[in-house]
Amino acid sequence: MSVSPIAVSIGDPAGIGPEVLAKAWVRRAQDRLRPFFAIGDPRSISTVWKGPLRKVDGPAEAAACFDEALPIMEVEDAGEIVPGQPNMPGARCAIASLEIAVGVAREGAACAIVTGPVSKAELYAIGFTHSGQTEFVAERCGVSPGNVAMMLAGPTLRTVCITTHVPLARVSELLSVELVVSRARVTARGLQRDFGIADPRIAIAGFNPHAGEGGALGREEIDILLPAIEQLRDEGIDIVGPLAADTMFHPRARARYDAALCTYHDQALIPLKTLHFDEGVNMTLGLPIVRVAPDHGTAFEIAGKGLAEPGATIAAIRMASEAAERRASAG
Repeated sequence: MSVSPIAVSIGDPAGIGPEVLAKAWVRRAQDRLRPFFAIGDPRSISTVWKGPLRKVDGPAEAAACFDEALPIMEVEDAGEIVPGQPNMPGARCAIASLEIAVGVAREGAACAIVTGPVSKAELYAIGFTHSGQTEFVAERCGVSPGNVAMMLAGPTLRTVCITTHVPLARVSELLSVELVVSRARVTARGLQRDFGIADPRIAIAGFNPHAGEGGALGREEIDILLPAIEQLRDEGIDIVGPLAADTMFHPRARARYDAALCTYHDQALIPLKTLHFDEGVNMTLGLPIVRVAPDHGTAFEIAGKGLAEPGATIAAIRMASEAAERRASAG
């Protein structure tokens, strides 16, 4: 491999993150996965998996032993680990794991990071002030939240959120020409840099039903989206819209763009998860490092039962590897 291994923060020790990561390692040869290593409390994995684990001090050591055992950099004690029962020590361990993953990626020892699912309720209970891991990673990388974008990606669809984890009632007031332009620029650059698409095509979804019906169902398209689209076209970005969201995700429509820019969280995630529930991933665009995550939560209800599917984690590791390779090739 031409670049370093991938760092994987396990996420909440009581969730399915440890299990799906172990299953991904089992399928390392079958799915031709780049070497990766876990970061977290080793007991979170050994509690749900009896395969070979090896504690390592850093990425180089992890790459050397990857074929024989799942490498793990040990982080602080996560307290009592019971699958399906999150607690505050586990939340602290999850954040410490994420912090270390970002650090090794920023120093170049890891080529990318994949972040496991966390429980926001537990994180907020220990004083976590970010709306999600995306915002935390952006801050640690010194990037303004307005200059990153959350992309959800599967084999046949990529969507990007203009607004993310905010109440639906606030979306209209948060939308602005500046925000739309910023998200579109980040998306275009990300498609070029991380996906190798030289001339990306972007479609933007309308906020209102039927994209506002010329103002009859709302003016967000007229007052915000159309001016933003005009500015982006003047900058040379290939963007169309605003399109009626209910007709832009069928197969023929998806063939006409490389990414759909969506005005709010569920507008982006519902079609992605409907099409690619077991293989969808979340990539943060606009960072100096590659950050990808499986697009699912902690699934506490099935943790420890051997039922978790590793497809999304495998897809995240593969996408992180491909993006890292492209960045390394570009120099």
